[in-house]
Amino acid sequence: MNTLKPVTLDHPKMKVEVWSDIMCPFCYIGKRNYESALSGFEEKDNVEIEWHSFQLDPTIPKSSAVKENVYQYLADKKRISYEQSAKMHERVIQMAKDAGLDYRFDKAIVANSFDAHRLIQLAKEKGLGDAAEERLFRAYFTEGKDFGDHETLISIGKEIGLNEEDIKEALLSDMYAEKVEQDIQEASDIGIQGVPFFVFDRKYAVSGAQPPEHFLQALNQSFGEWKKDKPLIVEEGAVCKPGEDCL
Repeated sequence: MNTLKPVTLDHPKMKVEVWSDIMCPFCYIGKRNYESALSGFEEKDNVEIEWHSFQLDPTIPKSSAVKENVYQYLADKKRISYEQSAKMHERVIQMAKDAGLDYRFDKAIVANSFDAHRLIQLAKEKGLGDAAEERLFRAYFTEGKDFGDHETLISIGKEIGLNEEDIKEALLSDMYAEKVEQDIQEASDIGIQGVPFFVFDRKYAVSGAQPPEHFLQALNQSFGEWKKDKPLIVEEGAVCKPGEDCL
């Protein structure tokens, strides 16, 4: 005899978790490639995404009068010329174009991403995590906005539907800082060494900005197994129970 699993009244969805950093060019490309795969996935309405914080370079000062674009930042860090740095980014720019994105590394301002992750954590609570990721990526890679500036983050947060006072509180809150740090610690515990890192139903992982077909394969495999194991969904109504007079 088969044993039924615990029931739930909420329609469950398979979860895809993504560890990502706003200043990671492959993370935005990976997001687009995943979305491309998801758009062709028949069960897309039964899949939800959750974004997790990750910092590629926590040593970047949180406040600095020096504002460098990505080309200059890498040139200084690797002790190469500005032109060499720009040349090194050509492949990434082409990858972004292939994914439908416009990367402007000459405008992108390098900043510490910790407070941007605080904003994302707040957005997640409001069901706006994916919207926050999308808007922050575009702000950084295309528009050249400084996400190290609180006024910029407040403006972005309001654009996606967050309350201004909530944003201001989140940017100074230890609670949201702890949420960011918990995500980063969990990444370490799992063994994540680079981003983007996609985890499907806590069973399968895809590392990096893989082509859409790789994400589709992971969706098909993980969802097929998830569907077999998901809880029985019960809509409550009038029932007869043993020993009760309901005839």
